[in-house]
Amino acid sequence: MTRLSVNINKIATLRNARGGNIPDVVQTAVDCQRFGAQGITVHPRPDERHIRRTDVYQLKPVIVTEFNIEGYPDSEFLKLVTEVKADQVTMVPDAPGQITSDHGWDCIKHQHFLKDTVQFLQEQGIRTSLFVDPDPEAVEAAARTGTNRVELYTEPYATLYPTNREKAVAPYLVAARMAVQTGVELNAGHDLNLHNLTFLLERIPYIKEVSIGHALISDALWFGLEETIRRYLACIRRK
Repeated sequence: MTRLSVNINKIATLRNARGGNIPDVVQTAVDCQRFGAQGITVHPRPDERHIRRTDVYQLKPVIVTEFNIEGYPDSEFLKLVTEVKADQVTMVPDAPGQITSDHGWDCIKHQHFLKDTVQFLQEQGIRTSLFVDPDPEAVEAAARTGTNRVELYTEPYATLYPTNREKAVAPYLVAARMAVQTGVELNAGHDLNLHNLTFLLERIPYIKEVSIGHALISDALWFGLEETIRRYLACIRRK
């Protein structure tokens, strides 16, 4: 079954807006797992505008499911993820000041860099995932790096879904088939929500993990965190 990893960056954004420790990022991770989430995702950025490096170290002892750390794999990021022994590292091609991830890796152009980084992380016992666009060539090139998984960038799917869900999912089906052919496992994330999640998983039922943050935390403002996680898990189970 597809696993739900809750991205708690937005909890840190709210905390940082006021200072102090409300809401408590660590307690949120504990609660998300208690409410049924099968993983916790964070994306520490160089400017620490949401998740801070200290958060990552403080979170590690309370993660009883899976700790997925996203980020651009520079030397500081690699030091962080290896020191805390992340369960999974999702590498994204973000520039330092980028607001949010908005494209996948060019796995052909950066083949050698990604291959070396994948090998380094795997030698530390860390599962690797590369953030890629829904393009079979990108998936095939990612597979040549030796990565365990790719995470399909799903914002284009989410944008088109309200008007034409079949057209929205079409490129993801092609990319997913390439993943199967090359033996790479699939994750998915970005702008997935209660409206579009089930359809994606119905069409690509072998997605191993979805990482959801912005929509899930926004929904929690109305439904509460426990009920929101229950609803997302229900979407996954209806696939």
